[in-house]
Amino acid sequence: MSPTARDALAEGIAHLRDAGIDTPERDARALLAGAMGIPRDRLSLELGQPLSESQKGIYGQMLAQRSSRKPVAKILGRRLFWDRWFEVTADTLDPRPETESLIALALEKPFANLLDLGTGTGCIAVTLLAERPGARGVATDVSKAALAVAGQNAAAHGVADRLSLQVSDWFADVTGTFDLIVSNPPYIALDEMPNLAPEVRDHDPEGALTDHGDGLSAYRTIAAAAARFLRPGGRLLVEIGATQGELVREIFTAAGLDAVDIGTDLVGRHRVVSALMKGQSDT
Repeated sequence: MSPTARDALAEGIAHLRDAGIDTPERDARALLAGAMGIPRDRLSLELGQPLSESQKGIYGQMLAQRSSRKPVAKILGRRLFWDRWFEVTADTLDPRPETESLIALALEKPFANLLDLGTGTGCIAVTLLAERPGARGVATDVSKAALAVAGQNAAAHGVADRLSLQVSDWFADVTGTFDLIVSNPPYIALDEMPNLAPEVRDHDPEGALTDHGDGLSAYRTIAAAAARFLRPGGRLLVEIGATQGELVREIFTAAGLDAVDIGTDLVGRHRVVSALMKGQSDT
């Protein structure tokens, strides 16, 4: 008799637990649903079904990849972010739940157009445009491969006609001014890289993780140029590492930005630094 999905799930959990994976139950469920080609929330309803040979083979390969510390999102090729699925590849940063703190803060005030610097999967720009149907945006990245993924995500969520994708090293090839500038830049210091979890260190693009310096160079670049691209009263929001809040606040304040503030994520860690362009908004 063919093993059922329930049998496979139990074996998968045991396999991942033995491999030292921190969340074996959650990961095994996600991978099994992926192997079966069903939504995760339907898995419990399908546990009594037998697995085909093809499904067993795919599931076994996925478990092996996860045991080697490849993250679930990179195995499945997608990540849930702000209740939407985003394609992820080896060319993009795996979107983190913490980045949703930036989304929540951005949506607190209106904006007609936005600029997303270092867009990766496009999860920030695409989410903001999907939540604000009247807005338009520009998303940049130095990686053409990452921009291709962002384009696919923009199309999947119906915002491709409102999002311009552009190869640019930060502001280098950007023109125009914006109500909102957002970024999740590389902020890991080079000497911190060896201590990252293998899921991050070995599977996210290095250039999306670290500036190969002190982890603050992107903030200096963004702060120095932001005034030329923000409309009066426009906002700048950047994700930060949990220990960088005061340092980034100082960088933004020294650059002449106004109302510089530090926001927290759901567990109370510093996660977003926000600032305003001096002057009255015309929106």
